[in-house]
Amino acid sequence: MNEHALLHKPDSNFCFPVGAKQIIIRLRVMKGEPFHKVSVLHACKYEFHIARKETMMVKKYSDRYFDYYETKLDLDDVRFAYIFALDTNEGRFYFSEDGVTKEYDFNLGFYNFFQLPYISKEDVHETVEWMKSAVFYQIFVDRFLMANEQKDKSYINLSWGERPSPKSFAGGDLKGIIKKLDYIVDLGANTIYLTPIFKSISNHKYDTIDYKEIDPQFGTKEDLKELVIKAHEKGVRIVLDAVFNHCSNQMMQFQDVLNKGKESEYYDWFFIYGDTVTTNPCNYECFGACEYMPKLNTSKEEVRKFLIDIACYYIKEFDIDGWRLDVADEISHDFWRLFRKEVKKIREDCVIIGENWHDAYPFLMGDQFDSIMNYSFTKACLDYFAFDRFRTQDFVYKLNEILVRNKQAVNEMMLNLLDSHDTHRFFTEINKDKNKLLAAIAIATCFLGVPCIYYGTEICMEGGYDPDSRRTFEWEETNWDFTVRSTIRKVLALKKEASLQEGEIKMEAVGEVFLLERYLKTESITLLYNAGCLDEELDSLYPSLEKEYNMVASNGYQNGVLGKGGFVILKTLFDNLL
Repeated sequence: MNEHALLHKPDSNFCFPVGAKQIIIRLRVMKGEPFHKVSVLHACKYEFHIARKETMMVKKYSDRYFDYYETKLDLDDVRFAYIFALDTNEGRFYFSEDGVTKEYDFNLGFYNFFQLPYISKEDVHETVEWMKSAVFYQIFVDRFLMANEQKDKSYINLSWGERPSPKSFAGGDLKGIIKKLDYIVDLGANTIYLTPIFKSISNHKYDTIDYKEIDPQFGTKEDLKELVIKAHEKGVRIVLDAVFNHCSNQMMQFQDVLNKGKESEYYDWFFIYGDTVTTNPCNYECFGACEYMPKLNTSKEEVRKFLIDIACYYIKEFDIDGWRLDVADEISHDFWRLFRKEVKKIREDCVIIGENWHDAYPFLMGDQFDSIMNYSFTKACLDYFAFDRFRTQDFVYKLNEILVRNKQAVNEMMLNLLDSHDTHRFFTEINKDKNKLLAAIAIATCFLGVPCIYYGTEICMEGGYDPDSRRTFEWEETNWDFTVRSTIRKVLALKKEASLQEGEIKMEAVGEVFLLERYLKTESITLLYNAGCLDEELDSLYPSLEKEYNMVASNGYQNGVLGKGGFVILKTLFDNLL
């Protein structure tokens, strides 16, 4: 047994409550370790020395280096103590806080058993229920559609359809989104995530001048209210984008510091190194190297109140359904803990999604964000579909590794995106391969979490890196591939299935065929994608598959044969799967 590979951490992503009296426990072991059985021995911590239950764990995930065993336990007493039993060819071993031992003295277990001392309601990270069935549609507002013909258009310097530059303005607005709500609903999306809409001098609005004013290029507060009301009437939720890490240098508070220096009451709102502000060289902290975006000091009490008031204002006054938070990983955990408490006081089901491109576990422990934009999933899809860095088994390993990073509730709310306003267009990265595009969207939909479609992906919009990824939407339907769009509609509609909302997940590589299954007690959804060079017979790919299944979405699948580059999604009903 490789003792160095064993890992368990109480009260973490390896042991966490999923309900008032229910927990999930994980144990990491060396990949391929030939255990006969892995069990958890558990009891109330005050009775552990007297009697214990033994529950077998199952190998749930495997990545490149490790296997992960898991079990879900219903507890009689939430004062919980446990150790692991590992059965090998050499007999039974125990794993506790003292490591691996051949013997274990249960009478002295209070010194070294693992424990979850008590499950408090506040410590249960619950899934925002509507996120289980959510399908996000991200809109870069300036490039979606202009419908307000009465507004001042003098700022527009980009003809619709032309390639944008960093300072292009095309005229898209909130009324344009209102006008196309039925289009978005028809596609299968039920949540719209808007890039920032607050007053700003840029086309992207990530440099906010006034957080409580809608930028007149996009509309008015009345337009936002109309959008939310009409969206809600159609069963669509609205998530806004907020930038609390930094602001525009034209924001009133920074301008006051610019004029008064250290005498300004807002001097401590920013990180300024000197009595006055200088820009050449820049003597204050900012986003990246952008001197026009000074960083806000969120450790300052007045700044905290100012920013949290903004978040609460849009929930109370406009009934928005969530916040996506820009550059969230450059702001303190302390600020986000306070932010979460205040937002959730107003609406428990207001989702909080951070922008973090990496393993964000410290922000996802249940006291800060609900989830993040899952760029790790994005990169895995690029490595598999675009860059040829992953074979199918590598892809499976990586997706499993991503899942093990976090607790179940987080995984259920992860925003699984293929691209965004900050990346190259996925369709361009895969060399405009429509089969790969459809397969990737199918995987994003069936994977644990929330699929997010970047506007125009459904009509195969192209684009390189920013600003080319922010082209105007192509509304000329004669240029659309309706077959692609129709397939995407069928795939996204599957988020209504209970298996894709509540189901467990398992993935495996069958040669170069990727297999993903989501399953409940009486039904499952199975996705197969053929990344190989040959057509494959379905029965040989997955011989254990019940014959009584329904094909619910596909591309490149016909008469039981899955063509190369094709995928198929099957729904199977069982008497009792578990």
